[in-house]
Amino acid sequence: MTDAAEYTPPKVWTWNKENGGRFASINRPIAGPTHEKELPVGRHPLQLYSLATPNGVKVTVMLEELLALGHKGAEYDAWLIRINEGDQFGSGFVAANPNSKIPALVDRSGPKPIRVFESGAILIHLAEKFGAFLPTDDTRAEALSWLFWQMGAAPYLGGGFGHFYAYAPSKIEYAIDRFAMEVKRQLDVLDRRLADAEYLAGSEYTIADMAVWPWYGGLAKGLLYESGEFLDVGTYKNVQRWTDQIAQRPAVKRGRMVNRAFGDPASQLWERHDASDFETKTADKLQAAAE
Repeated sequence: MTDAAEYTPPKVWTWNKENGGRFASINRPIAGPTHEKELPVGRHPLQLYSLATPNGVKVTVMLEELLALGHKGAEYDAWLIRINEGDQFGSGFVAANPNSKIPALVDRSGPKPIRVFESGAILIHLAEKFGAFLPTDDTRAEALSWLFWQMGAAPYLGGGFGHFYAYAPSKIEYAIDRFAMEVKRQLDVLDRRLADAEYLAGSEYTIADMAVWPWYGGLAKGLLYESGEFLDVGTYKNVQRWTDQIAQRPAVKRGRMVNRAFGDPASQLWERHDASDFETKTADKLQAAAE
């Protein structure tokens, strides 16, 4: 390990927004709104405010899977929240999610709107609402265990490894080594489980797979932080098999597109208000309007 300048923490920490790396402009040590902006509301029972990061993809995949099963009550409007521009700090979004993170869901199917925030909570809410993708037998505990494993593990992948490997203003060997070791351990945890089972909860595809796949499936294919070679992800053969299997699901293909405003234009659907939007390309319409 290379020598690094010794750092002595101050007695009282103060915020230095100039030293936060790529996302310094949207990171801050306080909560609450920065500006007044109401959220739009569409015509469907479910209103989703999100971006196609791994956490956002979990929910759009779930909604598309529910619709594929014939649950008409799962129709939804998906509104684009541009986190790099601070949309998550608008007053309407903060009311939907006081933590100012995507995704946020407002369920307007009943007499009173219900806000649901945190992606895992949204998945459980939808699974219980529609009676789908969360087992009711003895594999329920396994599905929930892997769902909560993801919620606890992914911050080490994103805020830990991803930040220090890809976004930090300077490369810190100790930090990258520490989090790379942890992410490879997590991949090994998954690989060992998937050697014994088709899906994370067993033989059935569940919300556990929907939660884990956008993060660790993306990692397995080298789509996160351009780190595939660095982490030698190809060696996790069972994760690769599971990743490929889920990627072929039509609902997953649609869900990956929703609220996607980056990458190949053909893969983007900025907002989704009807199933026909996948054909008419909302992204193309919005881009034309902006020009």
